[in-house]
Amino acid sequence: MKLERKELAQLGGVLGLVLLLSGYIRYTSREILDVPCDVLLITGGVLLLAWIVLDFRSLIGFFSKRSSKLGANTGVLIVAVVAILVFLNYLGFRHHKTFDLTTAKLFTLSDQTKKIVEPIKTDVNIYLFDKAGNPEVQQVRDQMSDYADLNRHIHFEVVDPTEQPGMAKEYGITEMGQLVVVNGSHTEHAQTTTEEDITSAILKAISTTVNSVCFLEGHGEKSITDETPKGFSGVADKLKKENYLVSSVNLVTSDSVPSSCSVIVDAGPAKSLFPQETQMITKYLEGGGKALLLLDPGTNSGLDSLMSTWNVKVGDNYVIDVSGVGRLIGTGPGIPLVVNYGPSPIVKGFENMMTFFPLARTVSVADQSKADPQTVELLKTSAASFTVPNLGNGTVKFDPAKDERGPLSLGVSAENKSGKSDARLVVIGNSTFATNQWFDQQRNGDLFFNAINWLTEEENLISIRPKEPTNRRVTLTQAQMTELSWFSMVILPLLVILGGIYIWIKRR
Repeated sequence: MKLERKELAQLGGVLGLVLLLSGYIRYTSREILDVPCDVLLITGGVLLLAWIVLDFRSLIGFFSKRSSKLGANTGVLIVAVVAILVFLNYLGFRHHKTFDLTTAKLFTLSDQTKKIVEPIKTDVNIYLFDKAGNPEVQQVRDQMSDYADLNRHIHFEVVDPTEQPGMAKEYGITEMGQLVVVNGSHTEHAQTTTEEDITSAILKAISTTVNSVCFLEGHGEKSITDETPKGFSGVADKLKKENYLVSSVNLVTSDSVPSSCSVIVDAGPAKSLFPQETQMITKYLEGGGKALLLLDPGTNSGLDSLMSTWNVKVGDNYVIDVSGVGRLIGTGPGIPLVVNYGPSPIVKGFENMMTFFPLARTVSVADQSKADPQTVELLKTSAASFTVPNLGNGTVKFDPAKDERGPLSLGVSAENKSGKSDARLVVIGNSTFATNQWFDQQRNGDLFFNAINWLTEEENLISIRPKEPTNRRVTLTQAQMTELSWFSMVILPLLVILGGIYIWIKRR
C-alpha cells in the first residue's frame, strides 16, 4: 500500500504530538533536560511543524467546516481539562504535601527530628542497602522524602549491595535492610529504619561533641544494667541512641566527681550518701557541674546541705492525688498525675500532656524571694492532691493541721551563673517515673531526656520524641466474648429471619 504525501504528513503530525507529550512527561518526572528528552522534544516539534506546512490547506479546510468547529470546541475543552490536570500534577510533584489524619500523628516527623535536621549545613547522605523491589523500601523512601523536605542537604539513595558490593564493603554492610548515615568522613549505622533510629544516627553523624552521663551507684540507686520493670536499662539505651556516653560512678572509691562527667544522675538512692560524697557533688556543682537528683519519698538522701545551698526544699512526705483522673487510666491516689508545668525549657510543649510519678514527695523552691540561684518549679499536681507524712497501713486521710494541700510542686530546676561556668541542678521527688515500667507512659520519657538536654545545655534537642502507636485493642472477658458470640451469631440473624417472616405474612 502506497501512502500519499497528505497521509504521511498526518501520520507524522500524530507521531510528533506523541513524542512531544513523551518528552514533556520525561522532563517533569526527572527534572533533567537530558539527551533523550531533547531528542523527543525536537523530533516531535519537527514532525508537528512538517505536518502543518505540508498539509496546511487541509488543516484550514478542516477547521472551516461546521462539524470541525464543534469538534474543535470539544477538543479545546478536552485539552483544557488535561492541561489543568497536568498543571495540578506538576504542582503536586514540585510542592510535596501530605496530611496525617492519625490521632498521634504517626506519619509526621516529630519536633525532635525537625530540631535536629533543619539546622544541618552540610550534605548528609543516607544509604539504604536493599533490593529496590522490596515493598519495605518504598515505605523508607516515603519517610526519607519527609526528611529531605526539611532540609535540602539530606540526600537519600537505595543501594543494591549485590550490584555494588564495593560500596557495601566500604560501609560494612552484612545484611539487607541496613541504613547508613554519612556526613563527610563520619559514618553511623541506624539500628532500624524507624524515625527514632534514623534521627539518632543523623544526630551522631553530625555531632562534634559527645556528652557523658554518669549514674551514681552504691546506695541502692536504680541500675542502668537492670532490665526488669524497676531498672534503668531503657534510659541507658535511649541515652546512647541520643549520642550520650553512659557509665556508672561510685564516689566512695573516688576523690571527686570524674571530670569526664557532663552530668551526674543520682536515681533513687535508698540509703544516705556519705558526707564526703555530698561534699564532692557540692564541689562539682560549684565548679560549673550539672546534676539530676531523683529522690524518692521515705528515704534520706543525705543531701540536705546541698539542697539548702541551692534554695530547694525536699519534703519528708508522700503526695496523694484524689482527683480521680488517674483512675481513668488505671492508676490510684498514690500515683500523682501532673498536667500543669512551670516556665522552663524542660517542660516546654507539655501543655495538656500528662506525666506520672508513682509514690512521690514534694520538691519546691525554699525561698521564693531569692533570685540567686534561679529556681523554677517544674511540676504541679492538681488542687485535689495533698501530702501525708507516711502511707501507714494504706489508708490515708488529709489532716489540715499537719498536711499541705495542693497544688504541690514535685520538681525544681535551678541555675547558678555566679561561678566561672553555668552550674545547673534538677531535683524531682520521684525516680520511678523513668524506670523501664513507666518510662514510655505519656511524657515521662520526654521529661527525663529534656532534663538531661537542659543540663548539658543542648536545649536545641529539647522536644517531644517520636511517637508510638496507640494501643487501641479491646480486651474482653470470657463472659463478654460469649455474649458477643451469641448476639452476632444467633440473636442478630434470628431477628433478621423473624422480620422477614413477619413482612411475608403481612404481604399475604
